[in-house]
Amino acid sequence: MNDSSDHRPAIEFRNVSYRLETGDDLLRNLNLEVQHGETLVLLGRSGSGKTTTLKLINRLLLQSGGEIVVDGRSLADWDVIRLRRMIGYVIQEIGLFPHFTVARNISVVPQIEGWSPDRIHGRVQELLQLVGLEPQLASRYPRELSGGQRQRVGVARALAADPSFLLMDEPFGALDPITRAELQREFLALQQRLGKTVVFVTHDLREALLLGTRIALMEAGQLIVTHPPDEFMCSTDPLVAAYVDAFKTETWPKKLQTS
Repeated sequence: MNDSSDHRPAIEFRNVSYRLETGDDLLRNLNLEVQHGETLVLLGRSGSGKTTTLKLINRLLLQSGGEIVVDGRSLADWDVIRLRRMIGYVIQEIGLFPHFTVARNISVVPQIEGWSPDRIHGRVQELLQLVGLEPQLASRYPRELSGGQRQRVGVARALAADPSFLLMDEPFGALDPITRAELQREFLALQQRLGKTVVFVTHDLREALLLGTRIALMEAGQLIVTHPPDEFMCSTDPLVAAYVDAFKTETWPKKLQTS
């Protein structure tokens, strides 16, 4: 496994395309690098190719052309099981097993990896604390939790085996605004502590500006620009300007908009 002293990118897309059987291109000639320890946000409208890009990283989808390199090795050379066990995956729907307790949901990968019961118990308790959940919730089932609690369990499960990478597909999008803001702040603190390599999908510019080390704007299966948040807001690209204008309109006080 490479560490952050290795100057090679953690993840590379080299002229990658993805085409449906119908002939429609969902990705075209994507060239993109994700650096060790950064949070790269894939920003764009529905259908822009964000989730497709994410799913190519852990081989839930296979690219039609080009090469993807993870941790210095082409995806074609990775054993897919080993690849997925080193990548935590968090989605909007959470995907918890309804008939498993919280503890068992979190410990799925460690159990597959053959961890001892004592080690698993300790890791579950550690992760519950890390994501801001009370220890007694370990014995509850997903149906007994709030949406915010379930999403925290989803993050804990993704972190259970200490993966090098996290893929997050609009993980907070289905939550109410207050809970979403809480989890965004908690994610920032968590990332500052853990320093994972994160690829984060969102259509929300506010979320991208808050969480991203860099923002990669996608449209119609193509990468438009990649900038740190402050440079993104100053970009002269017309599509970026449209996003920024919409963002300012949404966040400007309503009374002032109509005055």
